[in-house]
Amino acid sequence: MIRIGIFGYGNLGRGVECAIAQNPDMELVAVFTRRDPSSVKLINEAVPVYHADEVLSFKGKIDVMILCGGSAKDLPVQTPYLAEHFNVIDSFDTHAKIPEHFENVDRVSKKAGTVGMISVGWDPGMFSLNRLMAGSILVDGCDYTFWGKGVSQGHSDAIRRIEGVLDAKQYTIPVEDALERVRRGENPTLSTREKHTRECFVVAKEGADLQKIENEIKTMPNYFADYDTTVHFITKEELDRYHGGIPHGGVVIRSGKTGKDRENTHIIEYKLRLDSNPEFTASVIVAYARATYRMSKEGQGGCKTVFDVPPAYLSPLSGSELRKNLL
Repeated sequence: MIRIGIFGYGNLGRGVECAIAQNPDMELVAVFTRRDPSSVKLINEAVPVYHADEVLSFKGKIDVMILCGGSAKDLPVQTPYLAEHFNVIDSFDTHAKIPEHFENVDRVSKKAGTVGMISVGWDPGMFSLNRLMAGSILVDGCDYTFWGKGVSQGHSDAIRRIEGVLDAKQYTIPVEDALERVRRGENPTLSTREKHTRECFVVAKEGADLQKIENEIKTMPNYFADYDTTVHFITKEELDRYHGGIPHGGVVIRSGKTGKDRENTHIIEYKLRLDSNPEFTASVIVAYARATYRMSKEGQGGCKTVFDVPPAYLSPLSGSELRKNLL
């Protein structure tokens, strides 16, 4: 059995708990939280909950620690810290800062002899793999990624961390005209702003400066500054009633040419439609936790991404079963 720990228990942490229950080669050993452990109610009440300060006492008792914090403030600190003591995996999704995050985790995990798997989910993650595959096959072509319409957990978390914000949901919305031009094989050159818009529904604390909050959202680098962003201030009741779910999805498209005179056009499209963004992300992470465990057992160390993992390492099936049933 692969012994799993969960560090942080929000939407993603709950999704990870559900995913572990679907994988018979895994067991959830413990959950660690910065909140009062007695206030955290798990789906499986038999699993113990500990304060985050107690995590190092489980060194040697957990094979892979799954980190479920936010990319804005939590993971840049937590992942390198815990990689010194555990094999870890996170869903760090601030694309512009992935190289920096990789270096920080790699330095620590190589020294400790642990495996630090970062940026696992569907983007970065499954979409990243599809961009790599399609670009390697259709060498003469263009990549396009469209997200949504759906709730971005990372962007919503970034808004909630703004002073004066009580709660928030952020929707990423593809620009339909741009998407259809790509599907027609036009290979348009599109700016970030031309591909997506962002819509934010924000619950402000009483007496908060709404104009200041809106400005901070719209000018936030790596999240909103490069997009046409609309901010709506609503009540907590309205947020819960009309924006309670966490759907998401998107497409990765590679449009390429082959032939002596580039006369043939090919379109590769990978599409996701998700009822629950955190539950799907959690399912991807848990599959890669299995790979992290196997790579550690082989004596590997250092930081890894989805690009470094053989696909067979994700599956509980043996090599012979994979060749017989899937190849």
